[in-house]
Amino acid sequence: MNMNKIIIHGERPLTGKITVSGAKNSIVALMPASILADEPVVLEGVPDILDVHALINILQIMGAKIHFAKGVLTIDPRGVKSIPMPSGKINSLRASYYFMGALLGKFGKAVVGLPGGCNLGPRPIDLHIKGFEALGADVFGDEDVMRLRTKATGLVASRVFMDMVSVGATINIMLAAVKAKGTTVIENAAREPEIIDVATLLNNMGAKVYGVGTNEIRIDGVNELHGTRHFIIPDRIEAGTYLAIAAAVGKGVTVNNVLYEHLESYISKLEEMGVQMTIREDSITVHPGRDLKMVNVKTYPYPGFATDLQQPITPLLLKAYGRGELIDTIYERRIGHISELKRMGANIKIAGNRIVMASSNELVGTEVVASDLRAGASLIVAGLMAKGVTTIHNVEFILRGYDRIIEKLTNLGADIALVDTNSISMEKVKIEERG
Repeated sequence: MNMNKIIIHGERPLTGKITVSGAKNSIVALMPASILADEPVVLEGVPDILDVHALINILQIMGAKIHFAKGVLTIDPRGVKSIPMPSGKINSLRASYYFMGALLGKFGKAVVGLPGGCNLGPRPIDLHIKGFEALGADVFGDEDVMRLRTKATGLVASRVFMDMVSVGATINIMLAAVKAKGTTVIENAAREPEIIDVATLLNNMGAKVYGVGTNEIRIDGVNELHGTRHFIIPDRIEAGTYLAIAAAVGKGVTVNNVLYEHLESYISKLEEMGVQMTIREDSITVHPGRDLKMVNVKTYPYPGFATDLQQPITPLLLKAYGRGELIDTIYERRIGHISELKRMGANIKIAGNRIVMASSNELVGTEVVASDLRAGASLIVAGLMAKGVTTIHNVEFILRGYDRIIEKLTNLGADIALVDTNSISMEKVKIEERG
């Protein structure tokens, strides 16, 4: 059993530069998309996170040849076969569902275990299924496995209207449609930068995808896709997390490899709070703090305030003067950080579908548990702010999505460490044996 934990000694002022890695929410779709090619695909700027290693393992089981070093990931899909993917291999990450669209597009069939990842309440795959069926696939499912198969005629282009905006379904339908006969139109499509990133890769491979970044995407089917090189966009959620940290405990921190246009609604909230920043083409400097004003936050699909940044900004809001509320319209159950922040002394509570908070004079370090990826990020922000020692458990959630976060924060001056209690226990046994 993995017993890693993160230990933070808080109230250390942070200064210096921190660089954002490639987008986690891009790479988990780019890797399955790569198997649609008939030649090797090279992805650059790849974050070294647990989700990437899980996907590498799945791709290797399928028959792909993989090389990953120094942020460069080469995927040779020529040996890939559409073999059943048992849920046990796939349930560690939600993004595994992108193999449905990729395998369906490449082989006309797929057997994929239903995804896991962070438990944030219902993330229905009904929209994915609706899209696959519109393209002519038969879809069968039980508790933990989805079976997809095309009819004899193969996938045929169609018009798909998304009943609600869904990043995952938009990408999955794109993956299935790039080789379908005719022109597929996705209406009410999601507009996130990560979707543009996936479409850019597909187009570089020879696909014909148009209109990404708008609410209508058109895909002209092609017969084959070739290899390419692709550099991943920066991770806007990682960038937003570090901007919150810089505003909370920074004494002058520059966040590099960040695109302002991907974070416009988030940055506007920081400015509304009174955070002083200098914004450049690919970096943002957060200047030493002054008194902050509480603001209300409501999450929306892109380009609105991202649901993934709701939790990382919460500890910063606790530092602001006044009362405010936070409403997550995407995932109402994204509240796993609230009880843990209360344990640290936060003046915060849940009222219906709202998170209500007021100025919390001082957070105090204690033992807390990360319930999901972004809740874990929230606890890191809080731990850096808190007086005393904060110990975070369930850190695998954090390591799923933040590349070298301990190293990056240590370089800013944070007193933060990843501790493997298994190795400590073994060392203790050895000492006792010697004694």
